Amino acid sequence: MEKLNVCLVNDSFPPDIDGVANAVVNYARIINEGRGSAAVVAPANPQADDSVFNFPVCRYPSLDTTRLVGYRAGMPFSPEIQRQLDGRNFNIIHSHCPISSTLLSRLLRERIDAPLIMTYHTKFDIDIAKAISSKLLQEEAKRMLVENISACDEVWTVSYGAGENLRSLGYKGDYVIMPNGVDLPQGRVEDGLIAEACRGYDLPETVPLFLFVGRMMWYKGIRIILDALKELSDSGRDFRMVFVGGGADRDEIVDYSASLGLDGRVFFSPAIHDRNLIRAWYCRADLFLFPSTFDTNGLVVREAAACALASVLVRGSCAAEDVDDGETGFLIEENSASMAEKLETLCRCPNTVKRVGLQAQQRLYISWEAAVDKACCRYETVLENYRRGLYSQHERLSDDFIRAMSKSMESWDELAEKQRSKMLELRQEYRELKEEMKEEMNSTRQRLKESIAQYFERFM
Repeated sequence: MEKLNVCLVNDSFPPDIDGVANAVVNYARIINEGRGSAAVVAPANPQADDSVFNFPVCRYPSLDTTRLVGYRAGMPFSPEIQRQLDGRNFNIIHSHCPISSTLLSRLLRERIDAPLIMTYHTKFDIDIAKAISSKLLQEEAKRMLVENISACDEVWTVSYGAGENLRSLGYKGDYVIMPNGVDLPQGRVEDGLIAEACRGYDLPETVPLFLFVGRMMWYKGIRIILDALKELSDSGRDFRMVFVGGGADRDEIVDYSASLGLDGRVFFSPAIHDRNLIRAWYCRADLFLFPSTFDTNGLVVREAAACALASVLVRGSCAAEDVDDGETGFLIEENSASMAEKLETLCRCPNTVKRVGLQAQQRLYISWEAAVDKACCRYETVLENYRRGLYSQHERLSDDFIRAMSKSMESWDELAEKQRSKMLELRQEYRELKEEMKEEMNSTRQRLKESIAQYFERFM
C-alpha cells in the first residue's frame, strides 16, 4: 500500500475558525498521526501561529476581506506557493473550498500530476445571494462555481442534502458522500465542570433546559426557536434556553428575544472555544434545538449526541439526515408552531427524551478518527482510478484562462526577480562606491593633517 501524502487546501484556517477549517485541521492531524503525511495550504494571516500544529502549513499571499466575507481571500496564482508545493511530492490534492482553493489546486494538479478531490461543505447559493444582489450576476457566479467544481477528478459532499444542493446549482457529475466527524469524545463530563459552565445562570434543576450552539445568524432558524419559546411562555410552561455563540446577527437576536418578553428565561453566552466547557453545556441541557435548513452536515447535532443529548430538527433538513423521529431525535416542520407543540409534548415526557438521547449517542456519533479513516480508504481508490485513467480530463473553457494567468504571474514574478536582482547589484555597487569614497576622504584628511603639521614645524 502506497503511503499517502496529501495536500489539503482551504480558504479558512486558524486563527480563522469555522466548520470547514476545523475539518481541515482534523484531516491533517489524524493523517499525520500514522496514516501518512499531510500539509495544509491556506491564505497568509498576520495573526497565525502555525507552530502549534503537528503538520506543515504553507501560506500564500492574501487580501484582507474579513469585513466582506469573514476571512482573508487567497491569491491563488502566486508563483511562490506553486514553487513551494512542487517539491513536496504530494500524491493527493484535496480542496475544501470551491473558489480560490480549487483554482490553486487545479494549477498544482497540472504541475505535479496528482488527482484532485473537492469536498463541498457549504450551501454556496446562500452565500452568493448574500454577497451579490443582482440576479444575473448571481447566476453567473453559480455557473463559474460549478465549472470550477466540475473540473475536479472527484467530488465529495458531507451529506446527501449537500449533494442535492450542489445539483440545484447546475452540477451534473457524480459525488461521494463523506461525512465529517466530531472532535468530542462520547460520554459525560464531571459534575464540577458542568457547575462551572453554568455559573451565573438561573437554571433550576427541575425546569427543562433547551440549548443552541452555533453562529448567531437568523438563517440558522433562530427565529423559529424564539417564536416557539414565546408560545410556550404564553401557555404557562416554565423553561430555560441558552444560546451559545457569536455572529453578525447576535445583537438583533438578543433584541428580538427581549421584545418577546423572554428575559429571565432566555440567556445568551458568547462563543466558547474550550471544548470541555461546550461538552458541559451539552451534558447539562435536556434538548438541543437546531431548526436550521442552511447547514449541510449539522455537526453540532452529532456533538450533542456524543453527550447523549437529543436534538429537535426540521424534517428533511441536512442536519436531520440519518435521524429517526422518536428514536434518535425529534423532527418538526419548519415553523414555530410545530416546534412549540413538540417542546410542550417532550417537556411532559422526560424519560422519552433521555432514551432518545442515549440512542442518538449510540447511532449518530462518528469520531474524526473514523471519518478520516473512511476518507483515507477512498483516497487509495482515487489514486488507483486516476492511474488507470478512469477519470475524464475535465477540460473546461476556464482551463486555458487559468494556465494563462499562471504563466503571466510566473513571467511577472521572473521580471520582478530580475528587477530585484538588478536593484541588489546597484545597491552593492553603491555601497562599494560609498566605501571607496569614504576611504578616499579619510586618506585626504590624513594627508591634509600631515601637510599642516609639516607647515607648522617649518615656519613656527
